[in-house]
Amino acid sequence: MSRLRCDHAPAWAQLQAHYAASGQAFDTRTAFADDAQRFAHFSQAAPHVFVDLSKNHIEAATEALLQTLAQQCGLAAHRDAMFAGEKINTTEGREVWHVLLRAPRDAATASAHEAAELAKVHRTLDAMLAYAEQVRADAAITDVVNIGIGGSDLGPQMAVLALQAFAHPGKRMHFVSNVDGHELDATLAKLRPESTLFLIASKTFTTIETMTNAASAKRWFEAAGGHNIARHFAALTTNVAAANEFGIDTTFGFWDWVGGRYSLWSAIGLPIAIAIGADGFRDFLAGAHAMDQHFRHAPLPANAPVRMGLLDVWYRNFHGFSSRSVAPYHSALRRLPAYLQQLEMESNGKRVDSQGQALPFGTSPVPWGESGTNGQHAYFQMLHQGTDVVPVEFVAVKKARHTLQGHHTLLLANVLAQAQALMVGKADAGGHKHFPGNRPSTVLLLDDLTPASLGALIALQEHRVFVSGALWGINSFDQWGVELGKVLAKDIAPRLDNGDASGLDASTAGLLAMLRA
Repeated sequence: MSRLRCDHAPAWAQLQAHYAASGQAFDTRTAFADDAQRFAHFSQAAPHVFVDLSKNHIEAATEALLQTLAQQCGLAAHRDAMFAGEKINTTEGREVWHVLLRAPRDAATASAHEAAELAKVHRTLDAMLAYAEQVRADAAITDVVNIGIGGSDLGPQMAVLALQAFAHPGKRMHFVSNVDGHELDATLAKLRPESTLFLIASKTFTTIETMTNAASAKRWFEAAGGHNIARHFAALTTNVAAANEFGIDTTFGFWDWVGGRYSLWSAIGLPIAIAIGADGFRDFLAGAHAMDQHFRHAPLPANAPVRMGLLDVWYRNFHGFSSRSVAPYHSALRRLPAYLQQLEMESNGKRVDSQGQALPFGTSPVPWGESGTNGQHAYFQMLHQGTDVVPVEFVAVKKARHTLQGHHTLLLANVLAQAQALMVGKADAGGHKHFPGNRPSTVLLLDDLTPASLGALIALQEHRVFVSGALWGINSFDQWGVELGKVLAKDIAPRLDNGDASGLDASTAGLLAMLRA
């Protein structure tokens, strides 16, 4: 499908002029002094998440021009095409339909094809959740090991950690992704075969890292006296034949239109369902669906993912900010920055547009971070006083799920204080204690960290990435950059055994020799 790339839209030149005239010198402190209603103008409620954008380098004129840019680039039509199941993943000829995974079974559908796919989704979901409840009720299974990588690991691991307060007390969840055997070996050392369930998460059942770990887990299981592979292994895959050959009878599949980094809503979410139960998983889906409906139907100027995605374009292409620090002030969200790294950089880390033309501007920023308050004692020095301006995205949760006195008040005080300090700064004649201030930040506030609110938060981030990718004119749903290194590794692996360095560059050949010495 053809759509207008942002730098070809008339509003792009207007934004460049606006940046030169006022955006570059924008001071948030002055903006608050001039507008008593700034907080109200630049914050809004979305399903389960309150979004405060008021400390960012934007004004009404900036947002108006960004909204015009979105209209000229056909953002709404591109969004609607995704929800309608059009094949907007053009390089792979696939729909981008992860939103269908969280739609209720009685959701209105626009076509017989959509209705048929939705029915398949719920048949698989029902079967998966029934199995999850079976595992939860099986007191003999105390440990569940998810073996996957990328989207088959990051999403489920992040969600299971985030929802620990809702987890089954009798199940320990483990995640193995790295082909480095130290990770699997350390995990297996804690386990007994008779009380362990392994989940092998690979759509094709050929992912080399996952299948290497799966084969080693099977060998350990059998060597340690384990019996009945079919009871202690399940597969999240579409390759049922390969799973059966492995010895696995229990399989749950998904569809080509489920991208890896969007797959935790599918059968890949089985470890989440085992941890929090069928009702909890349905709440998780419902929270995401509520955000889907907001993104799909809210007017663009009052649409939280749209406003956040447009701000990302403003910062990346006009201010030149190349990264964003993510600071979740809740220890259970400590894997959120890693999850967002894949979501954003694998989606929008592209140098050509959807037509294969080289882009003359930057695309994905680098999201990175650490949970608060740990980050304050590590990298916040640079955020406050470094030479680079790095926008910060705080995630805060109003309600605590512990009873320790004073902790949560202090935690929330730190969120507010850090965002305030980044903005107001501090003047000091000595120089070393001078804080320039006027450093932008966003606060995402949840009333409580629940399955529903986590689902909404993740969907908000997915749609925000969709918005920036749509304006940049790229295909946010392929990941060809993942492939080249994997192909080369297959060539190099046997060379580590046989020493053949023919055809290799001098550096690789030299390192190969050192590793064999």
